[in-house]
This record gives sequence, C-alpha cells and structure tokens, in this order.
Amino acid sequence: MTADEDLKRIAEQETALSFDAFDLGTAWQLGKLLQELGSERGLGIAIDITLHAMPVFYAALPGVTPDNVQWVRRKRNLVLRYFRSSYAIGLELKEKGKTVADNGLSDADYAPHGGSFPINVKGTGCIGAVTVSGLPQRDDHNLAVEALALILAKDLDALSLA
Repeated sequence: MTADEDLKRIAEQETALSFDAFDLGTAWQLGKLLQELGSERGLGIAIDITLHAMPVFYAALPGVTPDNVQWVRRKRNLVLRYFRSSYAIGLELKEKGKTVADNGLSDADYAPHGGSFPINVKGTGCIGAVTVSGLPQRDDHNLAVEALALILAKDLDALSLA
C-alpha cells in the first residue's frame, strides 16, 4: 500500500474502531488480549493503555528494553495531543516533509511512529490511547488495530493494512 492508501485505511480504522462505552474493565480486557497475542507470538512488546492521562494497563513482555517505555510515552503523547493514530500522523508529516518540531513539539516528548491508537467512544471522542512498542512501527500499529478489532468484533481483514 502507498502512504495515501494507508492514510485512507487508517481513517477508516479510526472511525470503525469506536466503542459504545469504555471503562476500566474494557481496558483490562484489551490489555490482556494484547498481552496474550504478544506472548503467543513470542513478541518482545510493551503494552500501555491510558485513559484521561491515567495509566490503567501496562505490560512488558520478554525482550522489552527501557527504550520501549519511552517510545510508548512519546507515541501516546502524540495520540493524546491530536486524537489520531500515531502512525497516521507520522505518515502525514513524512508526506509533507515536516517533523513534530515544525508543529512546535519536542522530539523528546512526541514520536510520530506507529503503535499508538486513539480509544474513541461514540458521541464522546478520544478518551485515551492504546499503545504497543517493540516491533517495526507498522507492525506495532497493526497489532493494536488487531486487538481493537477483536474486542469490537469487527472484520479485521476489511480494516487491516495490507
């Protein structure tokens, strides 16, 4: 897929992967699902779910390094700033030849790399973010989308990036 095709599909993901309601129980289910997927596949990933700037789930699987903790924080910050997928923002910036610094943001605090996805509630909007770090950025993004699609019983094939 081209960057434009990815951006179109990510916009579809951001619309389709919205919850009717999302609470701490849902956060635990989503985080646990990501932990299970990562463990079954032998992935060295960090998983974070944050609601309203409050951490509600965190797991680090074997292979994670302290760098992943910072990647999680920086990608999550971008989602909570723009209420969009960190991968989409990164693709858009790259297409425009821009960086987060061009938007007045610090590279130390914001990472336009795939892996953080907004938690949207219908009628409310973005209430938090689910973030995965440890894989190539497209794979981080795809894993977060896969877990959201499974939790929401959505057709992953129709939503996934090719």
